[in-house]
Amino acid sequence: MNEKVKRILSKPMVYSLPKYTHDKETLKDFFKKHPNIKFVSLVAVDLGGNDTDEKIPISIFLDDIDKFLSTGVQTDGSSVMLQGIATLNNAKVDLIPDIEANWIIDYNYQHIYSENGLPVGTLRIPAFLKHDGKKVDSRSILKNMIEYFTKETKLLFEEYPHLLEEFGIDSIEAIDSINMTTATELEFWVKTPEDHADEEKLSTSQMLKEQYWKRTKGSVRTAMEEAIMLIDEYGFEPEMGHKEVGGVTATIGVTGKLNHVMEQLEITWKYNAPLQCADNELFIRELIEEVFESHGLEVTFLAKPIEGVAGSGKHIHLGANIKLKNGKYINLFAPLDLQSSYLSSLGWGALMGLLKNYEVVNPFVAATNDAFNRLKPGFEAPVCIVASLGHKVDVPSRNRTVLVGLVRDMDNPMTTRLELRSPNPTSNVYLCIAASYQAILDGMKAMAKEKMSYEEITKEFSKSAGEEKFYLETHRSYRSEKDVFIAYDEEERNRLFGKPPATVWENLQAFKNYPEKKKVLFNGDVFNETILNSYKISILDRWVMELTGRILVENMALVRKCKKLHGVENVTDLDVVNWEKINNLRNYLMKDSLENKSLFTKIREAVDREDYELVSNLQLEMTEKITLLKNLYTNYKRNLLEDICNNTK
Repeated sequence: MNEKVKRILSKPMVYSLPKYTHDKETLKDFFKKHPNIKFVSLVAVDLGGNDTDEKIPISIFLDDIDKFLSTGVQTDGSSVMLQGIATLNNAKVDLIPDIEANWIIDYNYQHIYSENGLPVGTLRIPAFLKHDGKKVDSRSILKNMIEYFTKETKLLFEEYPHLLEEFGIDSIEAIDSINMTTATELEFWVKTPEDHADEEKLSTSQMLKEQYWKRTKGSVRTAMEEAIMLIDEYGFEPEMGHKEVGGVTATIGVTGKLNHVMEQLEITWKYNAPLQCADNELFIRELIEEVFESHGLEVTFLAKPIEGVAGSGKHIHLGANIKLKNGKYINLFAPLDLQSSYLSSLGWGALMGLLKNYEVVNPFVAATNDAFNRLKPGFEAPVCIVASLGHKVDVPSRNRTVLVGLVRDMDNPMTTRLELRSPNPTSNVYLCIAASYQAILDGMKAMAKEKMSYEEITKEFSKSAGEEKFYLETHRSYRSEKDVFIAYDEEERNRLFGKPPATVWENLQAFKNYPEKKKVLFNGDVFNETILNSYKISILDRWVMELTGRILVENMALVRKCKKLHGVENVTDLDVVNWEKINNLRNYLMKDSLENKSLFTKIREAVDREDYELVSNLQLEMTEKITLLKNLYTNYKRNLLEDICNNTK
């Protein structure tokens, strides 16, 4: 047993088991020395982004470790989102442990093992889902992409020797490996239970920038510090925790503690290899949630938990590097001379590939109604397929209104990377990363074939709409250093950068509308028609169920809540007119008659007929009308002299 393993096993609380500890004797020794670790859980991620968690007694694991690690356990396919794959008459799915991954110990701090006073732990082992002998889960798709990307990128250097010269590499034999580096930023909202958002106060606070980067206090500060410390214990290397733009100042209750907490926060940690990055985020989300809940605070990772206020993003940073046999690392996306160009030729190709093929990446990014609540013009929402490089090569800048940002540091070439700004905390990070790198590789291959100077490439990428180029689409423009929501109106944005989808249904149509781009996902058998079809069915089912079972129900409650408040005293003709508009809109939304059906009824009937095109259009109309109803009712209440608080509960 080497010294690294001995040091791990000697600690009273072990937080992770690296790959080099995954042998039978080490594991037996570990469980013997840590009797408070009572369970094993195989953590697979289905196509919907849901992770599995089961409590398997350690005794079963120890009974035959070799067999457990090779064959795992069986489950019923109905318990995971694999529609069209694990059918009712063929539902057997195997959970297969990933012995190459980092394993995590998940401690239950509310359950103390009496013999040593330590919390009971569960060994979480990342796993794959296998059906009919084929892996069909999100983790396996990402793993396949990593293998394909690294193999194909190395082949580019063999096929196009001018790339070796560009990076100052003597020969192909000097390259040891191609590596990918990925990171995510996680934003979320915390609040005290049962507190309801005052949208007007939140919006005003946001406009005044009263919360951004402010000091955290009370239970929020304690929970934030505790979460960061635990993230560090697990070896995830936290970088920063801070307040985001959303929120209002909490108040102090009679007990001396803060109440009416409603704040937006962000926590970031160090980059990693793509699969490990995704695994880390999956666990960190749960860790954050549990830590804040232990302090009496609710956490939500919804993309847009509060209408009219900034949503929560999950920016994904995408990079790659070359490791030479002499131990030196070279950033694949950065030029050797940082003053000569924004990117290397392969970096330019990566950026072009991500933008050109983004229509088939987006269905993995925005897959819920909640995601589209965030992806609307304003609030720095990245809805346009456009990138920003910076006004000058020697002055890096960050444009928060574009889809893809270029992150650079003139003193450190290894920091050069692409920042995809559209994902949100509920995006399936495994599939987002896999699809993004598939698109990136397509552009890298195209650029490798063209031996162009940096000046020529810059002109190529900075093309105007209507200019024909070798790779990018003629009718599009792909670069803007301006605020795209101020510099262009909606018609101009749609013409220059493409009209963004507005519903889940519209987004999924990209797989049908862009067959050539869909093929990019299939390269290297990373994705395939079976996987894509299962994903579409899963996302459509969730879209429709949420629309009918949650959004319609919530909107019905809102319509009923908008009641007539004025009486005969202090009433003006404006009050009467305002109420008439509100009531007409309420009836249009919800009230059926013998002659007419309400908008809500039309949506239900379209769902029953599976006329999803109509459902999508009606959903957009409903969203517009509900927003109008809220605004009309707010204006109506503002003109009333009476105290209406008790009437609006």
